[in-house]
Amino acid sequence: MTRPAAIVTGGARGIGLACAEALADAGFDILVADLAEQAPDGLATDIAGRGAKFAYVPCDIADLASHTTLVDAATRAFGRINCLVNNAGVGAAVRGDLLDLKPENFDRTLGINLRGTVFLSQAVAKAMLATPGDHTKSIITITSVSAEMASPERPDYCISKAGLSMWVKNLALRLAPENIGVFEVRPGIIRTDMTSGVAAKYDALIDGGLVPAKRWGEASDIGAVVAALAGGKFGFSTGSIINVDGALSVPRL
Repeated sequence: MTRPAAIVTGGARGIGLACAEALADAGFDILVADLAEQAPDGLATDIAGRGAKFAYVPCDIADLASHTTLVDAATRAFGRINCLVNNAGVGAAVRGDLLDLKPENFDRTLGINLRGTVFLSQAVAKAMLATPGDHTKSIITITSVSAEMASPERPDYCISKAGLSMWVKNLALRLAPENIGVFEVRPGIIRTDMTSGVAAKYDALIDGGLVPAKRWGEASDIGAVVAALAGGKFGFSTGSIINVDGALSVPRL
C-alpha cells in the first residue's frame, strides 16, 4: 500500500514543524510549504530520518496564484494529497488600542490567516476529490483560542481566527459526504517563536492560574493531536473543534 501524503503550511518551525514531525512518525510523506526559498538546514534530514519522503515548496499562502503550484508539487512528489494542515499564519502586526488599528495591518493579517487559508483549502479539497485512494483524507486547520476569546489589543488576529472557525464548519458540511474529515485545532498558550516576545507576560499569567494545567503548551502537543486526526480514527467527528489549551478556554467563575 502506498503511504499517505500531507502538506503542512508554515511547517519549517514551531507548531508547523511539530505537525510535520508527528505526521512523518505516523507514516505520512511530508511536503512543507513555507516562505523561505530553501528548506532550513536540517529539515529534510529530520523528516527523512523519520522514514518519510520529503518535499519543500516556497509559498506565501496570501498569494492565491501560488496555490496551484503547491498542489501540483505535492501531486508530482507523492501522487496524492491525503492531509492538509493549515498552519501558516501571522500574529497582529501591532498590539495596541483597537481604535488605532490600521487598515493595512488588518488586511495583512486577514489576507494570510483567513483569505489565504480559505482558498488553499479550496484548491486542496478539489485535488483530493479528483484523486481517489486507499487512505483517509483530512483538512486540519490550526486556529487559536482567540477564535472565541477576545483580545482587544489584537482584534485583527482574533477576527481572522474566528473567520477560519466558521470556514471549517462550512467546509466540514461540504466534504462530509465525500468522507473527508475537516477539523479545527485551537491551541492555547504555546511556546513558539511567535510567543517568545511575550514569554515573561505569559509566565506570570500561567503562574497566576490563567491556565488550569499550570504549564505552557508545547508545539508537540499540537502535533500529537494533528497526527491522531489525520489517521482517520475520528472521521465521524468531522466538523469538531479540538481545544489544546490546558483548559484555558473552559468558562469558569
